[in-house]
Amino acid sequence: MASSRDRQRQLARAKLDRQTARRTARARRQRQIRAGVAGGIALLVIVVGALWMGGVFDKKPTPPAAIGDCTWQPNKAPGVKDVGTPATTGMAKSGVAPMEITTNLGAISAELDVAKSPCAAESFRFLASKKYFDNGPCHRLSTENLFVLQCGSHNAEGTGEPGYTYASENLPQVPAPDPTASPSATPTEPKVTYAAGTIALVTKGANTNSGQFMIFYKDTPASPAYSVVGKVTKGLDLITKAAEAGAVDASGAKVKDGKPKNDIIIQSLTVAKPTESAT
Repeated sequence: MASSRDRQRQLARAKLDRQTARRTARARRQRQIRAGVAGGIALLVIVVGALWMGGVFDKKPTPPAAIGDCTWQPNKAPGVKDVGTPATTGMAKSGVAPMEITTNLGAISAELDVAKSPCAAESFRFLASKKYFDNGPCHRLSTENLFVLQCGSHNAEGTGEPGYTYASENLPQVPAPDPTASPSATPTEPKVTYAAGTIALVTKGANTNSGQFMIFYKDTPASPAYSVVGKVTKGLDLITKAAEAGAVDASGAKVKDGKPKNDIIIQSLTVAKPTESAT
């Protein structure tokens, strides 16, 4: 009987030893797992910190939007002179293009901003190659509020246009509102200042640019609706002098907005290949 009890005690002790060994092994595995997780987290923190110090997470500047190709829409206005349309791809998109306007009053030199107004510059180049502007009048002179000489119509009525229109581009930025202005003040149409010498496109609404353009001969506050294509670099005084003579209506009476009293005729207009930067 004694040996039987000893045998039972041995079996019970062996079972207890096995259970203890399993618990010990399980605890060891859990400690190893926790140590591995902690080590992984520490390594991740070190890696992220190194990347942060290296500027990897710094906000990258947004690249400028690529200038797309130009789209020429049919011009359905009366007075259209069909000379074809420019190419839709392959036009220059950087630099400035020298433009020479020879008038009956003398020569006017200008620069077209190809980088900011690629479609307008391409339209000028195309129309100049077709001699569209040659022997055409500058049919409108405004001497009050809007100080401009308007050209580009192939007829004296100002209704002449080529057979296409294209989208607005390089519109002036409206300055931020004056923070000192009274909140109860009557809101007015925002205006921008077109500097003397600015060449902008005549528009009948958004995205209706065509062949007519205007040259500002004085600094002029006006609606930011006119796409800026370039600037006069020489000969602006010819326009200023013509403006001093004033404008007249169809009967020859002096007006503030009408036909130049002294005719201004574009004898020829040429556009050269773009150069790298403005002079």
